Amino acid sequence: MMKNFISLALLFLALSGCAVSEPPPRSQAYDLGPLSRKHAADAPRLPALSVAHIDAPSWLDSTRMFYRLAYANEQQPRQYSGSRWITPPAQLFEQRLKSWIGQEGNMVLSASAGAMRVPVLQIEVDEFTQIFESPAQSAAHVTVRAAVIQNRILIAQQTFTKQVPAPTADAPGGVRALADASDAVIADMMRWLAQLPLKK
Repeated sequence: MMKNFISLALLFLALSGCAVSEPPPRSQAYDLGPLSRKHAADAPRLPALSVAHIDAPSWLDSTRMFYRLAYANEQQPRQYSGSRWITPPAQLFEQRLKSWIGQEGNMVLSASAGAMRVPVLQIEVDEFTQIFESPAQSAAHVTVRAAVIQNRILIAQQTFTKQVPAPTADAPGGVRALADASDAVIADMMRWLAQLPLKK
């Protein structure tokens, strides 16, 4: 009987050792994916444009991936425990926007380039979240405020918002929908910029 007890004890220790040595599940990191070739044909011609650093509220200024439950408490942003952005959403949006503007040979300058007469595009991200209407249905919500300043004069300002249904009710589905919503916002913004009386 003692022999059986020792065998069971050794088996328990071996199983415990396996459990301890097993690595914890890794967090999945996401970005907005590559820019579609189709966007190049859709990009209007613009004058040289400077894009200022894009701002966001403090709760969005991190790599955490947020969602809301509209059917429970829409005022409470929640975060996915095993999914995150590779960089804060405002930076992802800024990179995406510059890629869009750079299509078709449009010139994109940094805010520190020092070109006095070049119009400056200033943007604030207000919402970049996946919102669940039910446990099985969600949509991406992206809202940004844009302003164009040239020679220290406000030329125009506009708020852009898009909602895109998520293909799946999880983090990967939210990422896909947020990428599509970002592209839709940027497409509207590009058309808006092309209509402004900017000095070329």
